Amino acid sequence: MDYTLLTGASSGIGFELAYEFAMNKHPLILVARSTGKLTELKTELENKYKIKVEVISLDLSRPNSADQLYKIVKEKNLKVDILVNNAGFGDHGLFADTDLSRNEDMIVLNILTLTKLTHLFLPDMLKSGRGRILNVASTAAFQPGPLMSVYYATKAYVLSFSEGLYEELQGTGVTVTALCPGPTTSGFQAVANIQDIKLLKILHIPTSKQVAQYGYKTLMSGKAVAVHGLMNYILTVGNSFMPRAIVRNAVMRLQQKRLPHS
Repeated sequence: MDYTLLTGASSGIGFELAYEFAMNKHPLILVARSTGKLTELKTELENKYKIKVEVISLDLSRPNSADQLYKIVKEKNLKVDILVNNAGFGDHGLFADTDLSRNEDMIVLNILTLTKLTHLFLPDMLKSGRGRILNVASTAAFQPGPLMSVYYATKAYVLSFSEGLYEELQGTGVTVTALCPGPTTSGFQAVANIQDIKLLKILHIPTSKQVAQYGYKTLMSGKAVAVHGLMNYILTVGNSFMPRAIVRNAVMRLQQKRLPHS
């Protein structure tokens, strides 16, 4: 039996992705820190969609967590043919004022764990001649992000890594897709300390479910880069024609509106 391994499955886009894969009859390995939420999700998906669901509670922001996860999967004798690197978080504020340990955790989770999991599970996919990898990046990947500098940089890595790997894997039967959502209604805003931003309340932003549906569809089609939403696509393409100074200044002014005094 082939499984889809999904990280960050307890909330937001990851939670909705779990439903998308379950609806399409993919056995699942759900990974997140919250044992209670994962257990509830497992019960609901198994009862509703009649699929097998395994849950693994693990903090993937720890440096050796990818190795631990891979070991657990192997000990359970589970075969992974789809890997979804969804777990990640951001932060907001002047870099000099941010918590260094939180930035370290962000870099480990958004970059190191994603890279290690891909490296660990990819050889088995290549051996079988088929597999899919979905790395959740962001429209933030297409420009620098003052006041969220570390987060934007981690997502730029995810996008570049995914595109490079996509080309390397041509003809192998394995595909890599970078999903790049823009602002989305999820738990991300609270974790990143931007949940009270007036702009986010005014804009009509998509739900996590809509992003998950799009992410699943583009993953299964084998697309390399998937930017959700027409306006987001236009903005990401437009960035490539704009001087970098103008882009980063525009992002800075947007992010300043998100500060508590705004």
